[in-house]
Amino acid sequence: MTDRQKKQFLNNLSTFGAWTVAILFFFPIFWMFLTSFKSELQAIAVPPLFVFEPTVENYVLVEERTDYLKFAWNSVVTSIGGTLLAMLIAIPSAYAMAFNTTRWTKDILLWMLSTKMLPAVGVLLPIYLICQKFGLLDTKTALVVIYAMINLPIIMLILFNYFKEIPKEILEASRMDGASTYGEITQVVMPLAWGGIASTALLSVVLLWNEAFWSINLTSSNAGTLVALVASFSSPEGLFWAKLSAVSTLACAPIVIFGWLTQKQLVQGLTFGAVK
Repeated sequence: MTDRQKKQFLNNLSTFGAWTVAILFFFPIFWMFLTSFKSELQAIAVPPLFVFEPTVENYVLVEERTDYLKFAWNSVVTSIGGTLLAMLIAIPSAYAMAFNTTRWTKDILLWMLSTKMLPAVGVLLPIYLICQKFGLLDTKTALVVIYAMINLPIIMLILFNYFKEIPKEILEASRMDGASTYGEITQVVMPLAWGGIASTALLSVVLLWNEAFWSINLTSSNAGTLVALVASFSSPEGLFWAKLSAVSTLACAPIVIFGWLTQKQLVQGLTFGAVK
């Protein structure tokens, strides 16, 4: 086998491996989508049915029994609101750490990142009591603030790496022209790092859309998001897989379409934050 043939073989092998992994990851979503068009008996049939007569009964039931648009709107408001609040804090913070680096900068970033390892249930009680004290239970305001805090470490780390790529000479030139700190951030740093900021914001929206712990524990009917709607379909009588698959498909569909349309920017944001 020549070197060219070996290279071609390795390329084909890596492509096959990538497709295999992709199919394995995608199969649960495909199965959920398929199950949503089955009856409850077909959904629990053994062996599993790949060929059956599809029905939209489950989707009709979800539409009749729930206010899907209200839950979807809550997901949009809380995920975008949490992202905007986190970006508002992270951009000046990342700017300060990227262009005024001290020997403590990396320690601070690592400490912030380590807070992501803290089990959320460990701080549930104090946050629940705070929300109860201020009348924020079952409100979108509470979710926006909490969502911003839980994503802030990742957003800051990614933006820090983006900002570090900007040559300091550009900032020095703007200072010689009399630019203030606010002017440097808004007129120099943000335009140069706009692609990174947009990628980070998109990634944050996707992460917050799928956040379930705080939504389920702090909200119910008024501010519940789509993940809370999915959780409400479990009952003491058991799980109704076909109906659960239908509501899960409706909950996943908006963010899957959004992720598909912005996949290039999302991959850019993920790889930048991971490599640096």
